[in-house]
Amino acid sequence: MKLVRFGARGQERPGIVDTLGRIRDLSGHVADVSAGALSDATLRALAALDIDTLPLVPEGTRLGPCVGRVGKMICVGLNYSDHAAESNMPVPTEPVLFMKATSAIVGPDDDVHIPPGAEKVDWEVELGVVIGREARYVSRERALEHVAGYCVVNDVSERAYQLERGGQWDKGKGCDTFGPLGPWLVTRDEVPDPQALRLWLDVDGHRYQDGNTRTMIFDVATLVAYISRFMSLQPGDVISTGTPPGVGMGRKPEPVYLRAGQTMRLGIDGLGEQRQRVVAATTAEAP
Repeated sequence: MKLVRFGARGQERPGIVDTLGRIRDLSGHVADVSAGALSDATLRALAALDIDTLPLVPEGTRLGPCVGRVGKMICVGLNYSDHAAESNMPVPTEPVLFMKATSAIVGPDDDVHIPPGAEKVDWEVELGVVIGREARYVSRERALEHVAGYCVVNDVSERAYQLERGGQWDKGKGCDTFGPLGPWLVTRDEVPDPQALRLWLDVDGHRYQDGNTRTMIFDVATLVAYISRFMSLQPGDVISTGTPPGVGMGRKPEPVYLRAGQTMRLGIDGLGEQRQRVVAATTAEAP
């Protein structure tokens, strides 16, 4: 299944994508695509519905983040060796973890705002993993049983805030609008091998990233098991699993960063595409 959330910001409703790519309203069956709807039992019940009888959502309706009320968003750094190399950082021997503020989460096609004074805003297409069942000290062999599904993430980053301002990476990762999720939450039964997914990203039509999840250093099952040793993973939590090479910071001879007026387009095979316009934020502006 491909689950979505549609409607105005803060008023999103649950939906499902039918065989013709149209969105159908699931409000009569679940309150939201969030923690309470992500159990195996609920997903089986939704899969048994006659989707064609559900109300159609008008074409062009805004899509919100594909998961609502995310409890925490855990990100994995340097999870592709060639990205570590372009970042001039050593290949990690254990997963590098950091948190992305949930206030950064927006819809897949919402604008990305460059914070006032920011000069090094960068892109990162990533595979997102959505937890469906609590995971605490799980084994790698059982880890994927705790996954509800997968989605596209753009882990937008301000590199000066991340690397030049002291402390952890979080300052460069958690700015408002820096976490587009979606368009779809694709249930795990439709993704038999999360390590065989092509992911790509363009800026103004130029292809910067073109990778595959098979080249991850730590695969999805390893990440779920590893993270569950340090914190319990709850339904609705999102893990962003790292980016392949091609980020702006790694461009030679000079880095390339986003500017207001540009457009990012990114996607993962089978998980859909995002499109974001880059705009300049102001101190008085809400995203």
